[in-house]
Amino acid sequence: MKKLFVCFSILFGSTLSYPILFEQPAHAQQKPIPPYAKWSVLAQDKVKEKYPNAKVVDYLYVGRNNGDLTSTERFKFWLKENQKEFGVYVSIEFNNQTQQVTNVTYQETTR
Repeated sequence: MKKLFVCFSILFGSTLSYPILFEQPAHAQQKPIPPYAKWSVLAQDKVKEKYPNAKVVDYLYVGRNNGDLTSTERFKFWLKENQKEFGVYVSIEFNNQTQQVTNVTYQETTR
């Protein structure tokens, strides 16, 4: 009978019971850092430089184009400035060996 009371207390709560906290394994709580993370921070900084009065509403990682000497990471930002909303594709080209940025381009879009 005591076991039944404990089960009901756990399932339906009681003033005498305490909440049960289930611990998650440490690996379940930590998400791996994606390889494009540092480039997304740079892309956001560049967008803020180019559009200082705009608010970033949303952003999307588009992907990477790998080349022999350089690669390009591409992002899409959705911005709002005054009453206007628009998208900006930001492409960051960098040297594969040194990881130094060689070019940053912007392309505005209405979609």
